[in-house]
Amino acid sequence: MEQDYKEFIANVKNMAGIDLNLYKETQMKRRLTSLRNKRGYSSFSKYFTAMRNDEHLLEELLDRITINVSEFYRNPKRWEVLKTSIIPQLLERNSLTIWSAACSTGEEPYSVAIMLKEYFPSINYRIIATDIDNAVLGKAKQAVYQEQALKELPSGLVNKYFTQEHGLYYVKDELKNSITFEKHNLLADRYPANVDLIICRNVLIYFTDQAKEMIYRNFSRALTNNGVLFVGSTEQIFSPDNYDLQLLDTFFYQKKDEDKLLSI
Repeated sequence: MEQDYKEFIANVKNMAGIDLNLYKETQMKRRLTSLRNKRGYSSFSKYFTAMRNDEHLLEELLDRITINVSEFYRNPKRWEVLKTSIIPQLLERNSLTIWSAACSTGEEPYSVAIMLKEYFPSINYRIIATDIDNAVLGKAKQAVYQEQALKELPSGLVNKYFTQEHGLYYVKDELKNSITFEKHNLLADRYPANVDLIICRNVLIYFTDQAKEMIYRNFSRALTNNGVLFVGSTEQIFSPDNYDLQLLDTFFYQKKDEDKLLSI
């Protein structure tokens, strides 16, 4: 049974370029076993054989290995720090490049776009939003949300940036047009360069320590000097110096620059 699973992991890596060994094994194995059983396959080898002939099975697997739970302004106190302390000091630059990594169904990058349009209307910026899962990227581009996803968003902003129809909330085009959505694998693909703010929240907890170290190094390389990494509430970096980062505020880490450091 164990060999069957290991061969499945190796086959998925060869076919899709996704190394499932870099995810925490207990959680991942339980999740994939449940999915395999749900589809009626008695072994991972039979499951993979079917997957080679049915791309929908692969897409379903990718959707299962990613955790797509999100909402606008998730953990609002941290977003307040972003608005009042982080972005104002980053605005000493002529323009901002912001990367929402592992963006899921888009609530996070749209939250950033709302914040910039509402509170920093005169700045130039670009927002890159990426995820490994084509299905969730499709939902992010559609930008249609249930009311529950907007519970932390002030009603004035909901009315301004969404249209409501049949109980669903549709993001207005002015926000949709400000974000570029792309497929990206944090464990394998080239990272964007010269990024001022990286937001990657509630994702890294599912990776092994080895994978997290690799991702943190890549994030650090992607950041400009004094650029900022914003992580989730369970993802504190315990040795930020190892990645040329320093703690700026709770869940905010700054790329070191000896000449000039932000201060809060």
